[in-house]
Amino acid sequence: MLYTVCMRNRTHGFTLIELLVVISIIGLLSSVVLASLDSARSKARDAQRIRDIDQIMTALELYYADNGHYPYSSGGCGATSPNGAWCNSVQSQDANGNWIRHLGAPALAEYFPDGDPISPGQDGTLNFANNSKAYFYYSSGYGGSGQWYMFVTAFENPNQQIHQIDRVTSCPYSGYPNGYTFIYGPQEYVVTIGRNCQL
Repeated sequence: MLYTVCMRNRTHGFTLIELLVVISIIGLLSSVVLASLDSARSKARDAQRIRDIDQIMTALELYYADNGHYPYSSGGCGATSPNGAWCNSVQSQDANGNWIRHLGAPALAEYFPDGDPISPGQDGTLNFANNSKAYFYYSSGYGGSGQWYMFVTAFENPNQQIHQIDRVTSCPYSGYPNGYTFIYGPQEYVVTIGRNCQL
């Protein structure tokens, strides 16, 4: 009788194996949740890039309508990457956040009073052929300065809907035969090119 009472009052704990199994399950579930969150954040950043590109394209067309040309990128952007003929959203920003420059002046400030759109998650990587998340703008040379432009940025996920919303005439030239996108290694980039090409 005494043995039975003692057995009833005995407290049972988890064994080491049971604890390890529970910890493993929690770790697995956590990794799945974190992977899903990372994917959702990556897609949200790409969606923001698409909205930014569309807004910048609209502003560039308004600038063209007002001035008869797109902002010249050479001379005044202060960028060194890919070279001094480009503007990029890291090196070319002025105190008000404008980075598409025209001979040193903030070209699109009239259309973006709070500063030009900046790529979400951009870092110090500036060469767009090296997975840079920065925005790059070029409108200089090739026989038609100011009459066309290139806008380059990298997406984190391939096959973006930018292909359907890019409403500016594509002006192919050597190196970018499709005018819209190019693939460099595993990364997809968009190249947006303006109208009235004189190549």
